[in-house]
Amino acid sequence: MMQSRRIDPLLRRAQEHEDSVARELAERQNTLAQHESRLEELRQYAEDYANSQMAATSPAQLANRRAFLERIDQALKQQLQNVDRSRASVDIERDRLLLASRDKQVLEQLAASYRVQEKLIVDRRDQREMDDVGARRARLAATTRENEDA
Repeated sequence: MMQSRRIDPLLRRAQEHEDSVARELAERQNTLAQHESRLEELRQYAEDYANSQMAATSPAQLANRRAFLERIDQALKQQLQNVDRSRASVDIERDRLLLASRDKQVLEQLAASYRVQEKLIVDRRDQREMDDVGARRARLAATTRENEDA
């Protein structure tokens, strides 16, 4: 049985695995982009709010403003953690894709090597058959000449 055919199912599975990991990476990159966008929106909002010229007319309003700025700051910290976790997740998936791609490449190289070996075997067999046919023709021609000479 040809070795290259036996490796084809493994190649298909390796390709499916690589495709699956690539899809997961794309999803995680999308999530990271969403987290980064949200972080930028929060930063912009915090900056705009901090720069607004709202006059605090009473100690209660000043305390409310300070408490709101603290909540914004806490939201920024939380979103930054989300971005960091997302970025780490993207890095992990990128590494998994690299490994899946290498695995598939090794199988492709192995299959190609088997195909080269199989072609050599077939070529040698074909050459032997042509040599046998040539030798039979030569014997037949020699026998025919002997019979004609006799």
